Amino acid sequence: MKVSTDACILGAWFAAKVPDISTILDVGSGTGLLMMMLAQKTNSEIHGIEIDLAAFRQLKENINQNQWKESLKVFPGDARSFIFPAKYDFIIANPPFFENDLEPETETVQVAKHSKMLSLHELIQVFNKNLQLYGAFGLLLPAHRWKYFDGLASAAGFSLVERLMIKQTPAHDHFRAVLHYSRNKENFAPSFELVIQKPDGSYSDEFVELLKDYYLYL
Repeated sequence: MKVSTDACILGAWFAAKVPDISTILDVGSGTGLLMMMLAQKTNSEIHGIEIDLAAFRQLKENINQNQWKESLKVFPGDARSFIFPAKYDFIIANPPFFENDLEPETETVQVAKHSKMLSLHELIQVFNKNLQLYGAFGLLLPAHRWKYFDGLASAAGFSLVERLMIKQTPAHDHFRAVLHYSRNKENFAPSFELVIQKPDGSYSDEFVELLKDYYLYL
């Protein structure tokens, strides 16, 4: 499971927004990227769950080799049925992407990248079940799926707080959406845009500002 640029954007966007002292759950932690990005910026207790055992072994290794390990705890298992030790103030997820689209060949990649194991409807149920009454969640989706997800979230009693639409360059269409929801009714949900690269191929000023604390060479 490679580290992707859009996953780094997701982690950096919310690391600056979650309360400094809170309880956080990362659903589908992979190798721990989001957990460690959030730990770098907050004093929160952060839990993660990962269903793929090979990824979970890598996750444990990564968690145990960094300076924030005392605030991080990980579980192997399925978020749909797992009984977590607490309700959380914030839940973050980089969920499977390509529900109903062409599936890749291997079972491992299907689990990692597709909604074969965890649909968006099921993901919202996980959020609903494991959030505090005042809790919020954030996730990353393909840009074209955000309106579909918004309908599911609204039906479950969640309200959009804000969204970040991501472009690779000014000439490209939006390809990812970072979404922020809470149970509080929001009358206005601002939309922001992030362009990763300038036309000359260098990183945009906004991208550098967002990721400079995480990338080694910005």
